[in-house]
Amino acid sequence: MKTRDLVDLLLLAALWGASFLFMRYAVPAFGVAPLMWLRVAIAALCLVPLLAMRGGLADLRRHAGAMVVMGLFNSAIPFMLIAWATLSVTAGLAAILNATTPIFAALIATLWLREPLGRWRATGLAIGLAGVSLLAADKADFKPGGTGWALLASLSAALSYGFSANHTRRCLGGVTALANAAGSQLVAALALAPLAWWFWPEGPLSSLQWLCAIALGVGCTALAYQLYFRLIGRIGAARTVTVTFLVPLFATVWGAMLLGEPVTADMLVGGAVVLMGTGMATGALRWPSGR
Repeated sequence: MKTRDLVDLLLLAALWGASFLFMRYAVPAFGVAPLMWLRVAIAALCLVPLLAMRGGLADLRRHAGAMVVMGLFNSAIPFMLIAWATLSVTAGLAAILNATTPIFAALIATLWLREPLGRWRATGLAIGLAGVSLLAADKADFKPGGTGWALLASLSAALSYGFSANHTRRCLGGVTALANAAGSQLVAALALAPLAWWFWPEGPLSSLQWLCAIALGVGCTALAYQLYFRLIGRIGAARTVTVTFLVPLFATVWGAMLLGEPVTADMLVGGAVVLMGTGMATGALRWPSGR
């Protein structure tokens, strides 16, 4: 794994980790559907004009069918599933369930794309998932009145991410990262618009709440998805989605730095295990030569 790809992976994890802080503040004000629509709509407003300036709109027309599938299964559907699930499960349990994404992606890549997994990467996936579980174990629980259907929703979102990552590699491999990011967010914005209109909040919204929504759209979606699709093109879908191992780690770091949340010994150990597992699964850590 090249240094540039490793830097992109860490930056992507940092952006998506920060998204939890923004959502924690903004969801109660906007509601789930309106905030998720704002997230993808703002991202589309950033990306589509940029794509047009670079003469890439033809890619959207040429690959319209594949773009629709990607927009639905990579953004619209999993965003709503995860947002709905977090009404019933804590952030820790949501992080553990979302961290199954690399496992689904690896299985789909092996069965569909015939991409070999190998023992070293398989061990890395298992270690990464164990690290996420340790990192979030003390926060993994149901909220009062929570339902077991939230577990199915979270796992379905992880499966959706795993499928869409491989779909992108299989059907949109020759398309630029910018075109993939712009197309997926445009489709998601159109799909979520009716729900956002129906559930739009009636009360006033503060400037800070709007700033959180803008940060979600610009940084955690527009910029993040360009990194995401670029990584898929360079290192493959199965390795790229191991970012979901790192997201809870960065969410913990942001929480400690910005909100003064406590960091326990279990979190430190879990973070180290996550880093080791991610390194093995992505190839950043390799089996010593000669063994």
